[in-house]
Amino acid sequence: MTLMRAKAGQRWTPLSGVRRVRPAALALAGLSLAGCSAAAGRPAVRTAAATARWTAAAPSPKVLDLGGPRRDGTIVVATAGRLALLAPRGALRPFARGRGGYVSPGGEEPYIALAAGQRVSSARCTFPSGTVYALRIRHGRGVTAIDPAGRARRFATLPTTTRANGIAFDATGRFGHRVLVTATAGSNTAVYAIDCRGTVTTVTQSAPRAEGGIAVAPATFGRFAGDLIAPDEISGRIYAIAPDGTSRLLADSGLPHGQDIGVESLGFVPAGFGARAGALVADRRTPGNRHPGDGVILRIGAASLTRAGVRAGDLLIASEGGAGTDAITCGASCQVRHVADGPPAAHVEGHIAFGGG
Repeated sequence: MTLMRAKAGQRWTPLSGVRRVRPAALALAGLSLAGCSAAAGRPAVRTAAATARWTAAAPSPKVLDLGGPRRDGTIVVATAGRLALLAPRGALRPFARGRGGYVSPGGEEPYIALAAGQRVSSARCTFPSGTVYALRIRHGRGVTAIDPAGRARRFATLPTTTRANGIAFDATGRFGHRVLVTATAGSNTAVYAIDCRGTVTTVTQSAPRAEGGIAVAPATFGRFAGDLIAPDEISGRIYAIAPDGTSRLLADSGLPHGQDIGVESLGFVPAGFGARAGALVADRRTPGNRHPGDGVILRIGAASLTRAGVRAGDLLIASEGGAGTDAITCGASCQVRHVADGPPAAHVEGHIAFGGG
């Protein structure tokens, strides 16, 4: 496969400087280079010697997404159109309820992102630490802000009628430390950058199809450092979107792909994660689906991830159907390793978070 690059409003074109690699050589090396895949459309994916397993951490039948941790160690949980907090030992308690609290105005997937006090120099303001930013799918598409005291307010309105389907903070800085939102229509995805005053800038309207738990790559992530990383469940591909709006294929996941099956969730393993409780992801109860979900928050302990070869700075990606999980390490090229599996019925949504639970 030839890597492609596209600018906003332009068709994709071949990305120069990409070396073609024979599939056999990839298989021997256990590598999946960005834009290169093995025979039959699958990348050469190495399986960890000690594959980990997602297990139930806390029941939450309509759990959709996770964010955090907050300064107190709790994880913010989006569930049933409301918010809750997951304590480090696994107990859930309501958050942002009552007068002035948060209730989603509707829509299937109002994902969330948690601010960590990012300073936006261009706007001369800061995203307040601990404030939750939730996609507003209906009644004025945009973003709602919920402060640490649980008070909700409209924060930004998007210049689109297309449903927003991804949100993440730029902690690396190449997007100016703004919050990023994706909205997909057909095969094209728009990316919007929003500063701490709610001013919306369009990054691109022609990125590849993507949705779900998007994230910005840390500075240690090789050639894709600082790019917005977004999955496409239909193809199983992972894309990198740069601040200038150009897009590159990061990797083919090698996981099963298709509607409600392919890669949906991702998250970058933070520094010092070995001292944390591990990775967490939402397994939403979805009756009638091929993967009906278990209605729980799933967890893998840090020790199990370490035994599977996962290290700080790796990108974890999980499939919506069954929670099959790969780890991707990127430098000059990208290595894909299968590191974990989940319950066959799992219906994974949103971001992979670290800590808590």
